[in-house]
Amino acid sequence: MPLNAPALPQLRRRSSSGALAALLVPLLSIAFSGCSDLFEYHAYDARVTGETGINKKNIGLIEERLHARDTFRFAVISDTQGWYDETEEFVAHVNKYGQDIDFVVHAGDLTDYGITDEFLWQRDILEKLDVPYVAIIGNHDCLGNGEKVFQRVFGEMNFTFTAGGVLFVALQTNIFEYDYDNPVPNFQFMDDVLARPDLPERTIVLMHVRPYADDFNDNAAMAFEQYVRAFPGTMFCVNGHEHRFQEDDIFSDGIMYYGQTCVQHHAYLVFTITPEGYTREVRHF
Repeated sequence: MPLNAPALPQLRRRSSSGALAALLVPLLSIAFSGCSDLFEYHAYDARVTGETGINKKNIGLIEERLHARDTFRFAVISDTQGWYDETEEFVAHVNKYGQDIDFVVHAGDLTDYGITDEFLWQRDILEKLDVPYVAIIGNHDCLGNGEKVFQRVFGEMNFTFTAGGVLFVALQTNIFEYDYDNPVPNFQFMDDVLARPDLPERTIVLMHVRPYADDFNDNAAMAFEQYVRAFPGTMFCVNGHEHRFQEDDIFSDGIMYYGQTCVQHHAYLVFTITPEGYTREVRHF
């Protein structure tokens, strides 16, 4: 559903050490900005420090490592918004028990309010993964200047990569934060992908909000299905957003939509891709 960020956002949860203090600093700077030139930082000013361009960097690693592979495994996490301790537990679990996992997909909603520091806190936790990861933008991530911060920290909102001979298409599907003034989903982007020569023979589609969910443009659902089916050998789709596991053939066309629950539930999806097809499992941490 549509979300409106408050003027002075309150994070739902800040269980990691120092997180609340880190948020109070920019908020206090707002209150005292008229008294001192020392305080200029605003929670939504999109000023980013540290690692940027993460998706591009990690996609390079994924494509290089899986170039000659026809079997691989990836994990899906989603909706880590506010649950920093749980996200750290996920990272520790993958690093200790997930030696069979080749990369991780974050299916969106890294943040609650699109605040710059929220992105940076999540980035700094996920950067501890021993395997590459990519992040998709969620509806909460679009609030305030969140879109701008996401693009700086992670990269484009619509992107593709190839892993083990499979095309991954990641799509921005959060409509309400845009008031229908932007192409969401971006069919032109999908047309451009379909026009590429020598596409892989199989495809996996990634998104935060799936068709007919509360933040998807229902008027575009049928057209979206046609595009998903048009990608070569579409195997399945992956989404987050609804904070529960889902497994549905939404359009009765044989293409399954797998929903990943929020990190608070201490579980994540793992997909194994083989030349014959795929399997999926739920792992708990």
